[in-house]
Amino acid sequence: MQTALAKSLQKRQVIFLAMLLFLWDVDSEAIRYSMPEETESGYSVANLAKDLGLRVGEVATRGARIHHKGSKQLLQLNVKTGNLLLQEKLDREVLCGATEPCILHFQLLLKNPMQLFQIDVQLTDVNDHSPEFLDREMFLRIPESAQPGTVFPLKSAQDLDMGSNSVQNYTISPNSNFRVATHNRGDGRKYPELVLDKALDREEESELSLILTALDGGMPPRSGTVTVHIEVVDMNDNAPEFLQSLYEVQVPENSPINSLVLIVSARDLDVGTYGRVNYSLLEGDEVSQPFVIDKLTGEIHLQRALDFEATQHYIIEIAATDGGGLVGKCTVAIEVVDVNDNAPELTMSTLSSSIPENSLESIVAIFSVSDPDSGDNGRMVCSIENDLPFLLKPTFKNFYSLVTERPLDRESRAQYNITITVTDLGSPRLKTEHNITILVSDINDNAPAFTQTTYRLLVRENNSPALKIGSISATDRDSGTNAQITYSLLPNQDPHLPLASLVSINADNGQLFALRALDFEALQAFEFRVGATDQGSPALSSQALVRVVVLDENDNSPFVLYPMQNASAPCTELVPRAAEQGYLVTKVVAVDGDSGQNAWLSYQLLKATEPGLFGVWAHNGEVRTARLLSERDAARHRLVVLVNDNGEPPLSASVTLHVLLVDGFSQPYLPLPEEAPERAQEDSLTVYLVIALASVSSLFLFSVLVFVVVRLCRRRRAAPLGVCSMPEGHFPGHLVDVSGTGTLSQSYQYEVCLAGDSGTGEFKFLKPIFPNLLVPEAGREVKENSNCRNSFVFS
Repeated sequence: MQTALAKSLQKRQVIFLAMLLFLWDVDSEAIRYSMPEETESGYSVANLAKDLGLRVGEVATRGARIHHKGSKQLLQLNVKTGNLLLQEKLDREVLCGATEPCILHFQLLLKNPMQLFQIDVQLTDVNDHSPEFLDREMFLRIPESAQPGTVFPLKSAQDLDMGSNSVQNYTISPNSNFRVATHNRGDGRKYPELVLDKALDREEESELSLILTALDGGMPPRSGTVTVHIEVVDMNDNAPEFLQSLYEVQVPENSPINSLVLIVSARDLDVGTYGRVNYSLLEGDEVSQPFVIDKLTGEIHLQRALDFEATQHYIIEIAATDGGGLVGKCTVAIEVVDVNDNAPELTMSTLSSSIPENSLESIVAIFSVSDPDSGDNGRMVCSIENDLPFLLKPTFKNFYSLVTERPLDRESRAQYNITITVTDLGSPRLKTEHNITILVSDINDNAPAFTQTTYRLLVRENNSPALKIGSISATDRDSGTNAQITYSLLPNQDPHLPLASLVSINADNGQLFALRALDFEALQAFEFRVGATDQGSPALSSQALVRVVVLDENDNSPFVLYPMQNASAPCTELVPRAAEQGYLVTKVVAVDGDSGQNAWLSYQLLKATEPGLFGVWAHNGEVRTARLLSERDAARHRLVVLVNDNGEPPLSASVTLHVLLVDGFSQPYLPLPEEAPERAQEDSLTVYLVIALASVSSLFLFSVLVFVVVRLCRRRRAAPLGVCSMPEGHFPGHLVDVSGTGTLSQSYQYEVCLAGDSGTGEFKFLKPIFPNLLVPEAGREVKENSNCRNSFVFS
């Protein structure tokens, strides 16, 4: 796998290198301008907008920038007018030194779309420097035997200007013996030689002082002078001669100080003092020159480090002088050999620290690379890690743009640390790494997601208002305001459910509250939808279903339907003394508004006049005789039946039953215990009084019966099922209507009738009014005579 990655990286580097070399040769695309050095700042070099065919306003809208490799910003672009202005006064000698022509390279960067233009500004030289001799004086020793035409080398003057503004001619003060000849070197520079026109005579003149003047080609010309002292010495007829007139040598730029560069050698045919040779450098001094020569051995050593990027060639003149003053000279050409001692440099022009996610190819950074080395040492390859969604694209010459390869996803990765590696092809290879951090900015591309699609909340009825019944929660993978969630109740689709008065939601944390007490008997469950919306633009949202289940509380006591407790007269049940054990006396009917086990009812006999005589079935409320009746049992009995539900805590209700034991149902009048008065002694006054009271009572009772019969007949005509008719009855009938609540699943209607005739009685348990209801003991009849005395209808 590492081999594959290495091959991929190598292939990628080769492609980038090929594109870089191709773009490097496109010099024809550069826009060239020329201006003289020392021009005042603010000078308008050119109008770039016009030359590039751009509108003036387009320069500003496209964010035009001038990029220069140096630390100083030499040129400034006026984005309003499109003029390229001079930032400060430029000195060609400082910027380019001896390099000719002096060309400054700039780049114009435009955005939307991204374009780069190469701008070359050539600085033309002006004559702002005078020729200078490094020494104030020159000393020559010339033998008097020197023949006319003999040439004596002189040290050259230095002029920082170039071309025609450099030294063009040498002159010497008027004299009768010497003149100056000006010659050209191979590099175009001129040097002087002193030519003897007339033989010297030491006896006539032993010393001469001449003024050597160096003139440049400026208008007007500038000049520099030096005094040449000439000492006329005794005869010396052989001048030193070098073995080679030209020495050529290559020196690596990383050569150590004091290393030997070259040994030059000259010989003199004279002997003695005239045959001893001393070596010296004709140009420069030991401070300015990186080389030094041993005057006795001719060894040239390196005294200062070389820099190929500053100077690639050195041409020095070596003089060999014998003891008689004769001089021989040679030229040493030293070529500085480049070594890979400079790592590539990366200059960042534009950098975007944040990129929005999901955007297509985006420019992250624009940068340039450079290497001052030459050849393979200066060729570079740019690369980044292969596992990143970014690409390096060569744009213009040594410029690269770092762009996204595909849309980024902040939720997968929010930050990228990119290392740009620039490697040269020298040996050994040097590299530069530049680290940048790219943040992926969030856009609202994720809707909130609930932790559950459906929430089920349980709340007990009779809760306190503002009770927290639960909470919902949603998450958003975005960040910042895009991840801030607001919860809300969505409009209810059920118009009969007053949702706004039942629950509320905290918009910040999704907590749900019951606004009022809930009643299980009115509302067992309800459901609604909630929404979660983020704060992005545009906002995204999602929904979830919330179902609230109301739990029953035991808050309803049992309600007794039969016997009715709110009747004006107590209900009395008649039981024949001949009843057998288990005889059904009556049935207590009760309901409970609660549900479940809270509505499970149980019955028990709480109090009895004679314990053990009657019993109550716990599950259905039937009151039955527990044993056979006897004559010794009391005729009047009072029973209290307690009805309990199965809630926690249990609630109860009680009902009172009056039971009257009779010998049979044939007696037309049954004296009730509470209505039997103490008989007073019979006297005539009492008899009359009783007769009167009986007459009034009979009349009143007859009127009531007539009224009841009329009402019942009217009701019977209104209801298809009819009512109980009671002809010639002494006791009113009772209708009990029970709605289907509590433990009773349907509506019941009970009829209780007491009917009397001329001496016969009958006790019947009739069926309910509605024939589709099942009633315990329905249809059971107990007959004593052929006529109905009492009848009851219940379930």
